[in-house]
Amino acid sequence: MNIPTNVKYTKDHEWIRQEGDIAYVGITDYAQEQLGDIVFVDIQTEGETLAAGDTFGTIEVVKTISDLFIPVSGEVLEQNEALADQPELVNQDPYGEGWLIKIKPADDADFDSLLDAEAYKALING
Repeated sequence: MNIPTNVKYTKDHEWIRQEGDIAYVGITDYAQEQLGDIVFVDIQTEGETLAAGDTFGTIEVVKTISDLFIPVSGEVLEQNEALADQPELVNQDPYGEGWLIKIKPADDADFDSLLDAEAYKALING
């Protein structure tokens, strides 16, 4: 299982990677593995400003729909348009081509409450 060290994690299995004043958000390799084959990603929050922990969309697999939670407060700038035609990118490359949204974080201090790779590994390994 892939747990990169250049991203931060939430207990809800989302990841966030800051690049300058924007950040990419997606679901972890563990989450996509647990969910199974992703068939649809629904994100209707583009242009909205959300608080950390708010739902920014849903991900649909064959048997269920799961909420997606934003890791830090900020404005949703863009969704990954490629997922409209290729939702399986989330399964194939969750930390790369399968990113879900780009956001403009409101406060860098929000990152302090997130998990690093070691803490996330401990969370999923019980």
